[in-house]
Amino acid sequence: MPSITIVSLIDILAILLIFFIVTTTFKDRLPQLQINLPESKVASSAPQQTKKIVLLQIKGADEIMLDGKSVATKELAAAIRGVQKSHPGCSITMQADKEAPFGTVVSVLDALQEAGIKNIPAVTKPSAK
Repeated sequence: MPSITIVSLIDILAILLIFFIVTTTFKDRLPQLQINLPESKVASSAPQQTKKIVLLQIKGADEIMLDGKSVATKELAAAIRGVQKSHPGCSITMQADKEAPFGTVVSVLDALQEAGIKNIPAVTKPSAK
């Protein structure tokens, strides 16, 4: 009568389980907003930096995220100052959806200027050639 050895199957199952647990813990942070970045022909890649990068994302008129947390437009300047105090020397980078209203982008730029930030890089994607 043929028999199946269960011990080797359990060993393989344990190895697969360990593999899946390890690979899912090293997954990068996923953005909370799906942003369609505009294309740019003259944009270049940013140099590698060692300081913390804070991401400012604009999706629509009322969807603004600062470092992964939802922020209202009126509270944005205070939130930026808070991030600067908690992470001195951090770099703020803006991602604005190409469908985001221009008025929202302007109000975000006003809040950045009010918080004392003069130069902010904007993230784009390379144009398809």
